[in-house]
Amino acid sequence: MRKSTIWILGIVMGASFLSLLYLQVKYIEEMVRMRNEQFDVSVKRSLYQVSKNVEFDETQRWLIKDVSEEEQRIAQYSGSSIQTEDIVQQQFMHQMDSSGNAFSSFELKTIRTRPSDLPKAMISKRHGSKTIPQTSKSLSDAVKNRYMYQRFLLDEVVWQMIHQTSDQDIEKRVNFRNLDQYLKSEFLNNGLELNYHFIVIDRSGREVYRCPDYEKKGSEGAYVQPLFPNDPPSKMSLVKVHFPAKRDYIFDSVSFMIPSTIFTTILLLTFIFTIYVVFRQKKLTEMKNDFVNNMTHEFKTPISSISLAAQMLKDPSVSKSPSLFQHLCNVINDETKRLRFQVEKVLQMSMFDKQATMLKKKELDANVIIHGVVETFNLKVAQNHGELLAFLDAENGIISADEMHFTNVIFNLMDNAVKYKNPEKDLKLTVRTWNESDKLIIVIQDNGIGIKKDDVKKVFDKFYRVHTGNLHDVKGFGLGLAYVKKIVEEHHGTIRAESELNVGTKFIIALPLLK
Repeated sequence: MRKSTIWILGIVMGASFLSLLYLQVKYIEEMVRMRNEQFDVSVKRSLYQVSKNVEFDETQRWLIKDVSEEEQRIAQYSGSSIQTEDIVQQQFMHQMDSSGNAFSSFELKTIRTRPSDLPKAMISKRHGSKTIPQTSKSLSDAVKNRYMYQRFLLDEVVWQMIHQTSDQDIEKRVNFRNLDQYLKSEFLNNGLELNYHFIVIDRSGREVYRCPDYEKKGSEGAYVQPLFPNDPPSKMSLVKVHFPAKRDYIFDSVSFMIPSTIFTTILLLTFIFTIYVVFRQKKLTEMKNDFVNNMTHEFKTPISSISLAAQMLKDPSVSKSPSLFQHLCNVINDETKRLRFQVEKVLQMSMFDKQATMLKKKELDANVIIHGVVETFNLKVAQNHGELLAFLDAENGIISADEMHFTNVIFNLMDNAVKYKNPEKDLKLTVRTWNESDKLIIVIQDNGIGIKKDDVKKVFDKFYRVHTGNLHDVKGFGLGLAYVKKIVEEHHGTIRAESELNVGTKFIIALPLLK
């Protein structure tokens, strides 16, 4: 599949997952907002009804008190020395039909006690008798007068309540236990089964009551309601209610959406990881193809040399020249070694992938091993018109290492310095060692073509080869530095690279000391 096609599919699928995730998050936010609004409306409705209940209680207490006082006043008035006179007036009423026969009759008795301020129904005789309509009108007027009088009394009570109750202390006006019951009842009626805390504040801002389990923490978002909304604003008392578990209550109502959001996020991350693996595999495939091409060229040169030398050995004239014969034998031997070295590199990395390599560690003096490699490499550096300097300043170079693999590490790093030397200046290769804490530090530095910053992090990847521009004579598999890093890590050490383009490269190895 082409890289552009993978990118298009990845972008489309990624955008779809992100859009779905965005919609789910927005839906959850909208649900939380709506639940908050519903919660606020329910609380405000409940508190408003509570204030009405409190006002009703106070009105009922005033009416009961007023009636009780009126009854006591009447009782005292009735027991005084003032004589009262009961006037009884009786009248018999008859209803006659057109023929003069009586079909209905009743007795109307009116009793009046003096002194009395209340008008009573009075029936006076005029022209000897009264009709039923006249009697009914007289009764209706009496009831109306009674109603007007009682209404006047109620208005008087209400007027006293308005002018006197707002001046009283809130403790005398409200039963806090009843207030708690009203709150609990109204919250349950509106579907709010939550623990709540409340305080009561009087008109001066003084806290006059606090429920036993009140917690000040989290009370910033408390709901406020005047207990007596009809009081003057300057004399209003307030009740403040807050719900400690409101946040949990709101989010519990939308918790069923959280798993779907989590699953969508997991799918998105899985898709991103899948795309990453696809690109990584594609890149690895390209690197393996490059490896196969490089391996073909690397193997082709020694095989061609060996084949040519073998054909020359068949010539009878070669046997007559011992020097030529010896030269051809040396060529075959050198190219065979070179071919075997390349094959061993491939096999070594294959064994490392399978974790099948067994290191034969023993006590070694790293300075001695490095000195031997430097002596061997001096000739190769001299052939490239270079200079190799060694400063083995480590006082303690004793490490536990596999001699062959450790030697290959130093050799590979020096060989890279020769391969990637700057053609415009002479090679200068420096090897240093020193002790740092309980570690041995080994630094191999050159003045070659250097590496770009973006490539420095990738030089230890298997099969990765830095692009060398117009330099096409550098051969290899891209396995050398991967092999070096693997060996260093197997020895419980670390390696890092520092490089600057057209300035040079420095490899720094840190290995634990044995003693």
